[in-house]
Amino acid sequence: MTTLPETAPQLPHPFDPDGAFDAISEWAAAGGRPLYPAQEESLVAIVSGENVILSTPTGTGKSLVALAAHAVALAQGMRTYYTAPIKALVSEKFFALVDVFGAANVGMVTGDSAVNPDAPIVCATAEIVANLALRHGESSDVAQVVMDEFHFYADPDRGWAWQVPILALPRAQFVLMSATLGEVDWLAADLSRRTGRETAVITGVDRPVPLTYDYATSPIQETVERLLQSDLAPVYIVHFSQLAAVERAQALSSITVAPKSVREQIAEIIGPFRFTTAFGKTLSRLLRLGIGVHHAGMLPKYRRLVERLAQQGLLRVICGTDTLGVGINVPIRTVLLSGLSKFDGTRMRQLTAREFHQIAGRAGRAGYDTAGLVVVQAPEHETENLKALQKIGDDPKKRRKLIRKKAPEGFVSWGQPSFEKLIDAAPERLTSSMTVTHAMVLSAIARGGDVVGTMRGLLEENHEPRARQRELIRQALAIYRTLLAADVVERVVDPDTGETIVRLTVDLQPDFALNQVLSPFALAVVELLDPEAPGYALDVVSVVESILEDPRPILGAQEAQARGEAVAAMKAEGIEYEERMALLEGITYPKPLAELLSAAFETYRRSQPWVGDTELRPKSVVRDMYERAMSFGEYVAYYRLSRSEGLVLRYLSDAYRVLRQTVPDDAKTEEVRDIIEWLGELVRQTDSSVLDEWEALAAGLAAPSARSDAPIVPPAPRTLTSNVRAFRILVRNELFRRVQLAAREAWGELGELDSASGWDADRWEDALADYFDEYDTIGTGPAARSAALLVIDEEPGMWRVQQILDDPEGDHDWRISGTVDLAESDELGSAALRITSVSRV
Repeated sequence: MTTLPETAPQLPHPFDPDGAFDAISEWAAAGGRPLYPAQEESLVAIVSGENVILSTPTGTGKSLVALAAHAVALAQGMRTYYTAPIKALVSEKFFALVDVFGAANVGMVTGDSAVNPDAPIVCATAEIVANLALRHGESSDVAQVVMDEFHFYADPDRGWAWQVPILALPRAQFVLMSATLGEVDWLAADLSRRTGRETAVITGVDRPVPLTYDYATSPIQETVERLLQSDLAPVYIVHFSQLAAVERAQALSSITVAPKSVREQIAEIIGPFRFTTAFGKTLSRLLRLGIGVHHAGMLPKYRRLVERLAQQGLLRVICGTDTLGVGINVPIRTVLLSGLSKFDGTRMRQLTAREFHQIAGRAGRAGYDTAGLVVVQAPEHETENLKALQKIGDDPKKRRKLIRKKAPEGFVSWGQPSFEKLIDAAPERLTSSMTVTHAMVLSAIARGGDVVGTMRGLLEENHEPRARQRELIRQALAIYRTLLAADVVERVVDPDTGETIVRLTVDLQPDFALNQVLSPFALAVVELLDPEAPGYALDVVSVVESILEDPRPILGAQEAQARGEAVAAMKAEGIEYEERMALLEGITYPKPLAELLSAAFETYRRSQPWVGDTELRPKSVVRDMYERAMSFGEYVAYYRLSRSEGLVLRYLSDAYRVLRQTVPDDAKTEEVRDIIEWLGELVRQTDSSVLDEWEALAAGLAAPSARSDAPIVPPAPRTLTSNVRAFRILVRNELFRRVQLAAREAWGELGELDSASGWDADRWEDALADYFDEYDTIGTGPAARSAALLVIDEEPGMWRVQQILDDPEGDHDWRISGTVDLAESDELGSAALRITSVSRV
């Protein structure tokens, strides 16, 4: 029997459904959360062994139902999985369940993190459970699956992961939850048929906090002021782009959002907080006015700060994106939608009923409000036309002559009728998004037994229409023939039965579909590199970057920068417009080692079939930042990525983990280790919560920033100079940046860097005049960057440094000298370099 802490509901042993219901009901009531009728109905079904489809509004306690399901499974010695669509929600649920059931009883698997994965309760992304189901089928050690945000079943790219467990785990009990499922009788009937269990459908429940609706035709600034004056804050203003959210927040800074006492309280709380980036400075100013910004492109520390301040009731207005529906958990009285149309990655379109209700449902929080308000802002042209009509008055002649403002080009028409229709509309019926991949076929074959029957169950008994099923069957056959031709699978006669069976000729990694599938490929390519080559360390970085997901905003910015520079160069050369446009087609973001990697991947793919669905992605972000000798803030500014700085940091932290974990120790030269240390410290100094969370997960602990009782302002990261190895790299990068600028004779940029210490543009140019009289160029390649050309004399509190210039003759008789103040560096969070001389030795 599992030992549970006192924080968990204590169910009877041996298990008794009535006793379990009473124990959970009493436990919830004792915690100040007596069960709602819908929760009671769900719990009755769960303790009776039935499946549950819970489609009730936000704020009706679905999280408590999930927790109760885990408690029931635990009491019966069954293994239970909780799934969610994004890793952040999986992590959040992991910590919440640890608080209740204890660290020994809860694990987490997300593909790049695994904590206590053999625990009886496992929090995982939907893909993890889907791949387990594919690999092991009915024999999977999965007795119960609680699937949160189940409306992701209809997601075109990821919906398969919500469907596969239903198809492949007929012995499991399912609890499917979402606020916006639509009509689900068909799903209930399908679940009951597959699992042999009754399926309870709980829906149509009234919200404990009712919603009212309003259509605002005043300018949005006036709408916000009216809401604030009517005591309808906090207001979450929903935008459909990150730029629009930030611009709205800045526009609202012109009005009084919060009273002086609240502004002073915020200023006192956030005083010690480190706003280290350009966007951070903007956010600091807005927060002090009582205005928050919240979107996925922000640094995690900034998002958490906004959430903590909002939970304290200090932010009267938050401007964010529609990601509000799957993330932020703060008291919101009013949701103000800035529009009813969005760009979905392909086209502009009106919101679906499901999307509208997901967003609207966040208004009014149980325990905070007695009612919630949903306001939709009329289109801007409609608002301006109404204002013009009001100004004219009732004069019919003037009204006829009025030239009404037209909708902007590309506008997807909507107005008050659209709004009213969405209010009354039920969420659309879920549509199946089943697919078939190499990994799916290989998993079925690796499972053994009746492979044909397994595939038939997946391809002919899924929820797709018959025409789509036939298409999936053709795709599966094509994949099978490819594997057969590559001798990855074979057909043999079973000596016992005389039947022809299909089996693998290779061994699959145990977790081949669960984690970074190209890590073994990266290892194989690193072995091809020459550790003695000057560029070896950065080539190792490029190999690792090629197996990471593409950070599209960064790559897009790199490509735009490269094309802009190319156009300027071609214009200078006098190349005609048509030829310039043709040449630009071949210019993209940097892809180091692309030819080597592509050739190696083709060879690897033939022997390792599970990579058939995986694409190699050569790119350069870590390498680019290192070669440009830039800090995080400088890199973000250079590529104008302030709205995506959170994505930049996440990519860098992923690269750091893979470099640290994947590259074998015997392949880590001193320079490779230097880069890993530099990258880790860069991430930590930018936002320590990212690595703190990962390291805590690796140790099976809860990161301090993830706890509900975490302070609003997290502790500052460790001092910059305490990691001496990483700090040396930062110092070297500061010096080498001067070398790169001097090589381009960019005297103005050098002056901007060092004018405070007396080195303006003229002084830099004068200091290097004699050098350029003697030599034509300054080297900036791997040899110029090598440790042999850097001299550091470490004294207490001060380092004296020299960067030797790599001249064409190899004389190495010129150098840039300076000092680095350690205390100032710790305070700034960057190397405080002051140039003292540039001269021949």
